[in-house]
Amino acid sequence: MLTTLKNAFKIKEIRNKILFTFGMLVVIRIGSQLPVPGVNTEFFSQWFAAQTGGAFSFFDAITGGSFMTMSILALNISPYITSSIIMQLLTIAIPKLEEMQREGEDGRKKIATITRYVTVGLALIQSTAMAVGFGRQGYLIEYNALNVITTVVALTAGSAFLMWVGERITEKGIGNGISVVLVINIISQIPQDLRNLFTKFVFGKAPATAILAAVIILAVIILTVVLVIILNAGVRKIPAQYAKKVQGRKMVGGATSNIPLKVNTAGVIPVIFASSIMELPIIISTFVGYNGTGVWSEILKGLSSQNWCNPNQPIYSIGLIFYVVMIVFFAYFYTSVSFSPVMIADNLKKQGGFIPGIRPGKATSEYLTNVLNYIIFIGAVGLIIVSVIPFIFNGVFGANVSFGGTSLIIIVSVILETVKSLESQMLVRNYKGFLED
Repeated sequence: MLTTLKNAFKIKEIRNKILFTFGMLVVIRIGSQLPVPGVNTEFFSQWFAAQTGGAFSFFDAITGGSFMTMSILALNISPYITSSIIMQLLTIAIPKLEEMQREGEDGRKKIATITRYVTVGLALIQSTAMAVGFGRQGYLIEYNALNVITTVVALTAGSAFLMWVGERITEKGIGNGISVVLVINIISQIPQDLRNLFTKFVFGKAPATAILAAVIILAVIILTVVLVIILNAGVRKIPAQYAKKVQGRKMVGGATSNIPLKVNTAGVIPVIFASSIMELPIIISTFVGYNGTGVWSEILKGLSSQNWCNPNQPIYSIGLIFYVVMIVFFAYFYTSVSFSPVMIADNLKKQGGFIPGIRPGKATSEYLTNVLNYIIFIGAVGLIIVSVIPFIFNGVFGANVSFGGTSLIIIVSVILETVKSLESQMLVRNYKGFLED
């Protein structure tokens, strides 16, 4: 990767793209420090410190700490991610959107425009809920209409601005802009998390204990990263044979290829969906100021990842079981709406291809579905292992960090994709240079 980056800087066009991307990331980090007018940031930080339920930890991580400081970028790109997922699901459900997607570049531009409007709408709803919910609890310096409107406008504009920055990075920089923005936010929190871990388990301890703790911390992080890399790289290749046919006086075709099916077909989406559903009741209860007791209070504790795997309170780990079940469910659900074995089988048949030993058409579709069901389960198990490791160490040892398995999956996936994008641009640049010579 370092060699690729070094070679990239030798090419002026790619060097400018890298510098542009870096400049945009600097702008984002500066924006993360600008507070929303009318918000008591100190009081809000104290409130956030008291919310140890874990519901807001991941949200703060993907916003790069903007949520904890209640900066103008507190919503960050969360509304855009949500709207993109909604549009992807609606494309399957609404024939008009599906037809639009098949129109090629023009159709994708129309869907992108709709996604932007949905993003602004979601940001408006979320910022209004935050302004009213926090304002009632005293987190605005003065709870009045002007401060509420100012907060809503600032948060919505901040989210829209980040969406624009992400699109500019995609257009003029390196990699997928939205993904790059998300990753830089998560990475910005890692140094503080590592400091907290080493402060709690290493600093001030006996030398032998400190060394052992440091080795365990680094080993767990490295092991998790390796598992994520293996999970992302895992592919089941299904051989495909193309029949020979006559074109003019020549025989063409007869090539052998393969259909690559990723083991982790749904990516990090199942974990995000499962986490969002588990955390939603906690967030709503927090916004409305619910601090009661009874059955509902116990349910909220069970939904909180902060209470999972705690030997002193094993009953709350039931929530972890629901979390695991939802990851498996969403892995199958999201793959079913984003990947169509029937379409793959039809395209293969139209191109004169077939899977050796399998009849074209319906039999091919059923075969792909069976293989897909098998590898989806393997991918879901991999996601569960990576996601649950931080919960175990948090519950048993109190090692609370914002970068959990979900964050590491996002970081590793985006870095690998960005490096591939960089390498492909360098390859295209070399081809252009060869043709120009």
